[in-house]
Amino acid sequence: MQGGITVVSTTDRLLPTVAIFVAVCAGVPASSKEFLIVGVDSKVEFKREGIQKVKPGRDLVMIYEIGADPEEPKLVAELPLANSVFGPPTNLAITPDATLALVANSVQWEHQGGTWQAVPGTQIHVIDLTLPTPKRIGSVESDPQPSGIAISGNGKWAAIANRAGKSVTLYSIEAKKIELEDSVQVDGEAASVAFSPDGRTILATKFAQHSVAVIQNDEGQLSYDATLDLPVGRWPYNVQVANHRVALVANNGNAGLPDGHADTVSVIDISHDPPRVVKHITVGDGPEGLAVSPDGTLAVVVLLQGSAPPFERSWFYNEGGSATLLSINGKNVFRAGTVATGRFAEGVGFNKNGTHCYVADLLDNRISIFRVERGGLAATGKSVPLLGHAASLRTQAP
Repeated sequence: MQGGITVVSTTDRLLPTVAIFVAVCAGVPASSKEFLIVGVDSKVEFKREGIQKVKPGRDLVMIYEIGADPEEPKLVAELPLANSVFGPPTNLAITPDATLALVANSVQWEHQGGTWQAVPGTQIHVIDLTLPTPKRIGSVESDPQPSGIAISGNGKWAAIANRAGKSVTLYSIEAKKIELEDSVQVDGEAASVAFSPDGRTILATKFAQHSVAVIQNDEGQLSYDATLDLPVGRWPYNVQVANHRVALVANNGNAGLPDGHADTVSVIDISHDPPRVVKHITVGDGPEGLAVSPDGTLAVVVLLQGSAPPFERSWFYNEGGSATLLSINGKNVFRAGTVATGRFAEGVGFNKNGTHCYVADLLDNRISIFRVERGGLAATGKSVPLLGHAASLRTQAP
């Protein structure tokens, strides 16, 4: 028993009914709260000598309530759960009704030859957000290295991109019952996923293949046609659907690291049958985080921009990162400005009303808060300190 809720959990992928089942006699009412979730990875350090892996055991998942005052997030839970900066920063998600949160532990730490090494994990933490203090209530298993997570707009489906497994897995969500429905191979490093507004199509970035897979979801049955892969930019790391017409893909450009060269966001026309790439927009060096406002008119693309100690000796080093703003009007997408961020910013998300935007400044160990004003962002000067590096960030908004 746990807080009056009975939890039954299994990690056997071969069972038809998987993962976690929570029975609540009176049903599960939707939460009136609005949450922001951050993964803090303390196993990776950014030194001038390079990126170093250190002893695990200090990771956190921090959950904030942002509905009451979006400029004063309230910490409601600090959970000691392993998570990973080897993302993308969308390797966690919140259901639209704020019932559950899913957090992928993308890689596990193993001590080999006197050093710590990252090997593919399979576990996804399930967190109950309806408890007075949110808690982990179980886990589900995915294929190796679960990375980007997406939840459909109606809250019925969760899709997981499995980077080492080269697959996308689909789970059904009903109240607090999560079941594995299907898994499909995509012949490439699936890094991130996004649902179409009707939940019937899933876009999955194939990181090392520089393309995006188009997967059909027929009420839980997945199908994939490799001939429909979309040729986007180099090293696509993040994908988000803006509206019924377009999706955006952030192309990292250098296998996950900045290099000083301009990279792009690809625009996909998802209203066309089949979907097609219609535009590439130059945004800057190392696009990592990507989020679209709830009304689908503004996208924020967070850039690494060489703002970390390993790049201090490089010609492209910067003291801070930045974010490029994209204005969206139907199928028309264009640059709308730039704002400064902290060092090595990655995660980004909007609140549900679309009045505020949150950026996770990884190396400043904080969340910076922006107001949405006149189609752009204005710094509030406010931030939320974190107990380590902000590896990932999501809100309930898309």
